[in-house]
This record gives sequence, structure tokens and C-alpha cells, in this order.
Amino acid sequence: MTNDSNFAEDQSQTNTLAWKQIVARYQKPSVGRGVWQIVNTLVPYAALWYLMYLSLAVSWWLTLPLAVLAGAFLVRAFIIFHDCGHGSFFKSAAANHILGAITGALTFTPYYHWRWEHAIHHSNAGDLDQRGTGDVWTMTVQ
Repeated sequence: MTNDSNFAEDQSQTNTLAWKQIVARYQKPSVGRGVWQIVNTLVPYAALWYLMYLSLAVSWWLTLPLAVLAGAFLVRAFIIFHDCGHGSFFKSAAANHILGAITGALTFTPYYHWRWEHAIHHSNAGDLDQRGTGDVWTMTVQ
């Protein structure tokens, strides 16, 4: 039995190392991909706002689907905001903070306060004795 457990442990370590090598290239921010995500999120969002403004003269029924689509792009802007809060969108902390503040203004979410609360959320996630700030309320039998 000992040989089997040693083999399983060795196999697990080998699998972990293999996964770490696969994931390593995705753990570093890419400026090119980051800029592309900004462009393909904020430019269509601004264009949709302009189209909604123009469509108001025609019909609210034309504006409504544009607003739904703009909402989807706003969710993408929040995802960028979230990644900036983790400091993972750009290599530069200043670039993350500037973009985070801009996307925070678009999503009506104050960047620095949200970042602070979100860090508390990550430090206490799953600890039911430390709930209250930045977490999803979890009800228990107690």
C-alpha cells in the first residue's frame, strides 16, 4: 500500500508541475491584449451611446435593444475594472489604477474603495466567522 500511495503522490506532483507550466504564460499581463480589450469594449460602448442618442428621435423601441447591448459592454467594462483592481490588467500599477478609475466612473463604482473592500473579500472568502465586508452573505443552519 505504501508504494501505491507514494506513486499517487508522485503522480500528483507531476500533474501539478505540468499544470503550473501550462498556466505560467497566462499569469503575466499582455499590453497588446490589454489595449485590444479596452478598444473592443469602450469604443463600441461609446458608439452605442451615440446610436442610442440618435435613435431617440426615431423610436424608443429602437433605443431599447441598443441599451441592452450597451449594458453588455458595460459588464465587460466592469470585468476590466475588476482585473485592474487585482493589478492584473497591466504590468504597471499606475496604469491599472488609472484604467480602474476610468472604468469605475463608467460603472458608477468608486475604484479605490471597491478595491479595498474586494481585497478584504478575498482575504476572508469562505471564512464564515469573518463575513460582512465585500462578501456574498452565506446562510447556515446556525
